[in-house]
Amino acid sequence: MSTTEQRVAIVTGAARGIGAATAVRLAAEGRAVAVIDLDEAACKDTVEKITAAGGKAVAIGCDVSDSEQVEAAVTRVASELGAPTILVNNAGVLRDNLLFKMSDTDWDTVMNVHLRGAFLMSRACQKHMVDAKFGRIVNLSSSSALGNRGQVNYSAAKAGLQGFTKTLAIELGKFGVTANAVAPGFIVTDMTAATAERVGMGFEDFQAAAATQIPVQRVGRPDDIANAIAFFTGEAAGFVSGQVLYVAGGPLN
Repeated sequence: MSTTEQRVAIVTGAARGIGAATAVRLAAEGRAVAVIDLDEAACKDTVEKITAAGGKAVAIGCDVSDSEQVEAAVTRVASELGAPTILVNNAGVLRDNLLFKMSDTDWDTVMNVHLRGAFLMSRACQKHMVDAKFGRIVNLSSSSALGNRGQVNYSAAKAGLQGFTKTLAIELGKFGVTANAVAPGFIVTDMTAATAERVGMGFEDFQAAAATQIPVQRVGRPDDIANAIAFFTGEAAGFVSGQVLYVAGGPLN
């Protein structure tokens, strides 16, 4: 880093998958990291990986769709690690189903975690970023934002995050805060394993089939996404804002 102070990062949904890989990567970049997930105990492995490598991290349990829990979590981060000036809104859930089978709860749960969660976390953190005259917000969108059968709720939420990101970039830019979105393609995580189960395929076969449709002829790994996020959160990315980067092994229509 070009500054002597240690930046503090918050990564939501960081107990596993993309969130865990991102937390570990940001710690390797010299950040102190708040590892946030619904279950604080589930964050233990991520925190231990960071601290074992000499980094600084704290585990915090928080439902990102609950405004009181979000405010409490961000206050705790500021108290234990310092003012958070990097935020990665990664927390997400799936409630896949075809439209005619989708329940109100399926819709509301996905919207609350992805969209409301990103809104609440960003609102809680922005004051720290504005005071510091530095901030980096990265929202996790998805290639599903372009449309995906059985994911009308998830697709809508991930498309919504792109508009949310662009508006944050416009509003917060004058305070030294950037906002960008990373939109993963097929990444090997528990969530894609759940999708394979939903469509009735073994996960290995599901991955192999997906790889044939990807120009680089492989599926993605959480570290592929963490690498992109690390760029957006860096000091050198200060002139990049309001962008959506598809990390999908090739172009998407």
